[in-house]
Amino acid sequence: MKMQLLAITALITVTAVWGSTFIVVQNAVSQMPVMDFLAIRFTVAAIVLFIWRPRCLKSMTRQGWVRSILIGISLCLGFITQTYGLQYTSAAVSGFITGMFVVITPLISWLLLRRSVNLSIWLAVALATIGLIFLSLKGWSIGIGELLTFLCAVFFALHIVSLGEWAARYDTYGVALIQIGVVAIISMVAAVPNGITLPPNITVWGAVILTAIFASAVGFLIQTWAQTIISPSRAAVTLTMEPVFAGIFAVFIGSEQLTLRLMIGAAFVLSAMLITSRKAEPHLRTLEP
Repeated sequence: MKMQLLAITALITVTAVWGSTFIVVQNAVSQMPVMDFLAIRFTVAAIVLFIWRPRCLKSMTRQGWVRSILIGISLCLGFITQTYGLQYTSAAVSGFITGMFVVITPLISWLLLRRSVNLSIWLAVALATIGLIFLSLKGWSIGIGELLTFLCAVFFALHIVSLGEWAARYDTYGVALIQIGVVAIISMVAAVPNGITLPPNITVWGAVILTAIFASAVGFLIQTWAQTIISPSRAAVTLTMEPVFAGIFAVFIGSEQLTLRLMIGAAFVLSAMLITSRKAEPHLRTLEP
């Protein structure tokens, strides 16, 4: 119980850091290309982790490498869609839509792992969909930013499910380093054809350092470790604090308006998260080794 409490507390701390980065990243990618920012961010994160413990990769088996790479690919696709989405939508909306991964996670486990899904989960999906409409509907259409961010939630759900399925079977540090390295490599390959643009000023460099060291290297190491102790569903529920923190930072620091539509949409999404977290626990626990 003490270890579970420690893991959950550590994850909440990480979500606070992640929530604060929505505004920071949004400002950074307005001044440099998205893929360049991600490439530099995750390259720095991978280097930091490797320097701290370079021998961690020796204990990784071939299967561990393959699975860690798959975990990294889902994480990378999540960040690419989220970061591009932030160019077209607000930090608060992005944070709440990203939080829909808690609803999508049990659906992913049902589709890929054949876990049963009860009626309460479908209710949660309906509530989340209504919330998404309130959060992102612009006139009679949903914007590209909201669609990209929704894809981000799907990829992050895949990341949570795969971590819950595989992380405890291999060296935690090695899994964290490989997945971050995969994000760095894919981002670098995507950015190189147009040339790598370095951060243009000290503010953007600060964003790189904050997101690379604290949000990426430390953050994903903690998440990987925590998911060897708590179930994917508990991790997903805990991680829903990220959009809450994102909204808080967006309103009180980013000077975004807290509109009635945003509050209604957030209420629907958070209701869906609560229903899913309570009802999905038995299904998602079976994902753990």
